Amino acid sequence: QVHVVESGGGLVQSGGSLRLSCVASGINLGLNTMGWYRQAPGKQRELVASITAGFVTNYAESVKARFRVSRDNAKNTVYLQMNSLKPEDTAVYYCFAEMMTLENRKFVNYWGQGTPVTVSS
Repeated sequence: QVHVVESGGGLVQSGGSLRLSCVASGINLGLNTMGWYRQAPGKQRELVASITAGFVTNYAESVKARFRVSRDNAKNTVYLQMNSLKPEDTAVYYCFAEMMTLENRKFVNYWGQGTPVTVSS
């Protein structure tokens, strides 16, 4: 059974920082792209950042100068370091992990339940 679990969200003042973590657990035959989406109330889900197995990163333009995505393959973990947070960053952040498992031998995106981030003015 694959579990994707995020942590690190919370309440922070504008200008502050948070570090999100996401661990993909379960039997793993291959872990490809991992990353983060976010969704604010009344808005569409948007890709925040992603990182491939080869450590190639991609960011939304709105966060590129402020956020950094990284991964630790030994721990099946992806991180999102968020600096200089703004109120418009407020959203639920969802981790995804593209994984191949013994049960399903093809790459499938697995999703976490989300961790809320609230940035106050």
